[in-house]
Order: sequence, then C-alpha cells, then structure tokens
Amino acid sequence: MWEANEDNLEAIAMGAGILGTGGGGNPYIGQLRARQAIKEHGPVTVLDPEELPEDAQVICVGGIGAPTVGVEKVRDLQSLYALRAIEEFTGKKATALISNEIGGSNSVEPLIPAAMTGLPVVDADGMGRAFPEFQMKTFFVYGVPCCPMAIADEKGNTVVISETISPAWAERLARAITVQMGCVACYAVAPMTAEQVRRTAVLNTLSLARNLGDAVITARARGEDPIEAILGTCPGKILFNGKIADVDRRTTAGFARGSLSIQGLANYDGEQLAIEFQNENLIARRDGQVVCTVPDLICVVDSETGEPVTTELLRYGLRVTVLGLPAPDLWTTPEGLAVAGPRVFGYDTDFSPIQL
Repeated sequence: MWEANEDNLEAIAMGAGILGTGGGGNPYIGQLRARQAIKEHGPVTVLDPEELPEDAQVICVGGIGAPTVGVEKVRDLQSLYALRAIEEFTGKKATALISNEIGGSNSVEPLIPAAMTGLPVVDADGMGRAFPEFQMKTFFVYGVPCCPMAIADEKGNTVVISETISPAWAERLARAITVQMGCVACYAVAPMTAEQVRRTAVLNTLSLARNLGDAVITARARGEDPIEAILGTCPGKILFNGKIADVDRRTTAGFARGSLSIQGLANYDGEQLAIEFQNENLIARRDGQVVCTVPDLICVVDSETGEPVTTELLRYGLRVTVLGLPAPDLWTTPEGLAVAGPRVFGYDTDFSPIQL
C-alpha cells in the first residue's frame, strides 16, 4: 500500500507516458487534472492487488477518444459521471477503482474520481501499456464481461451500453458514441471481483510507472543518461536514434492515425525508421525491415531528457530515441495475440518477441 500524492504525480505520469507507447492521452494534462483533484480532496491510497478484500467491487474507469483532440478539449468530470452512472445501473457501489491502461493520462484518470470519492485505486491495469481500442484489455481476453459500460461527456450526458455480443462490438458502439460526444469521453465498466483482478489484470503497473518516472527524474538531476535509467528500470533495448523527418497524422473515426519517419543519427546515420500508429505505436520498420510490433512496446522518448513523446506531440526536428520493451506475458499467449497482435491491425506479419 502506498499513496499517490502531489509529490509523486510527476513521476507516475512520466513513467506512464513512456509505457503508453505514444497513446493513452497527454500525460502532462492528466497530471495537472489529477494534481488539482488531490490538492482539493487529498491523496489516493494505492492498493496492491493482494490487499483487495474478497468482496471487493472494482470498477475500471478510463478515457476514450483521440489524443489529438484531448490536448485541446481537456476532460473535466467525465470519469466521475461515468462511475456514478454504472453504479446506478448495476446497483453496486465501487469499493476500489482500477485503470484501463497504464498509458498517458489514462493511467492517472482513476485518481481523479478516487480523490473525489475517497476510494482507493488498485496497483494494476488492463493492458500493461496502452492500446487504441476498448476491447484490447486483458480483463476481457480472460473472461471478464465488458458490459454493462457507461460513457459520459463533459456536459453530463451519459449513455449505458447494457449488453453486446462481443467486446469488439462494445468498442464499435462506444467509439460511435464518443465521436458524437466530440471525440473525448470517459467510461466505467461494471464491477470486477478481487479474484478477477488478480487473475486477469497486469499487476503492479502503477508502481512501475512511478519507479520509471523516478528513475528518469533522478538521472537528469545527477546529469546521467535518462535512456539508461529507463532501460535499467524496464529491461528493453534501443531500436533507433535520430531526428523526426516527417509526420503524417490525422484524426479520423475517433482515433489519431498516421506514421512518422525518423532519420538516423550517430550509430544509425544513413538509416531510417518508420513507425505507424493508431493512437499508439503499432509497428516499427528499420530500412523496411520489421524490428518491433504490437503487443511489444514501441516507445518514443526525447533523447536528451527521456520525456515521452506521445503521438499528438510528434513534430519535425525532434531528436528522439525509440525503445522496444517486451509485452506483458498475458499478451503473448494465443488468446492475447488474437486480440492485440499485429494481424489484428492489418499487418501481414506474425508477432516475433523482441530479443533483448
């Protein structure tokens, strides 16, 4: 058990921004919103999954929409509205909240309603990274129902989807609703049990994000290499280093879609890395050869500071380092790859785990 407070929010948001593989919402904006909630209502208790009582009612809350819109249309109380709507619909009160993904602002989204209601947050999430679509959660891959779910906008409009034939259909319906809500909304899903959380969640990811952010902040303060600090906390490898030469980005159907091209520097001089993204980075090709794909993490960070560079912040001239981090084990099973492997996104390649 530990506390998320004003002192460690920067580290949590930074680490989650790195783990978010480009998506999950702008981590700085998420940090500001969570900081305000904690400042007004006090710190949030973070529970280890093993500390959950057996009769726990754990509600997953998160944001849905396009990150490119989220930097202009900042979320307000949508997650609280969605939480209240799902509690009313199911007749069950939450005893704890959990993040849908440990990426960007979504990692800290539960801290906002948690601070306002006095609820704890579980040190776990449904992805261990960020993914663009609602159904791409380990919860649903391993048997937790995806509905009912409630979706809310900043005006107070709420929609409850009571039942769907599959998690993929829940995504289709929720995405259409989100587009009508202005491409930025929040949702809450019916409560999970403690057993379901321990069995299907990616565990201890909020503390991982905090530790990752702490490592970067400490390295910078000591004049050390923040890239080495990241890899010392999250074992992975450098895929590329260079300057962003081109960005093709568009907001369509509730997603930020596009690609970027990075021109190699130093050891990578004369080479090029291309990354395609749908909110999150999906596939990386070095001089045309695939070097990393989902569900492994493709993380773009500022080469000098180690700050995450999310898809909405990509711009020409940035000096970046691209890191590859192994996916959580729950994603590398046949069941996991059937939901979030490269072929799901239309790529004609099988998943090949990154070699460290």
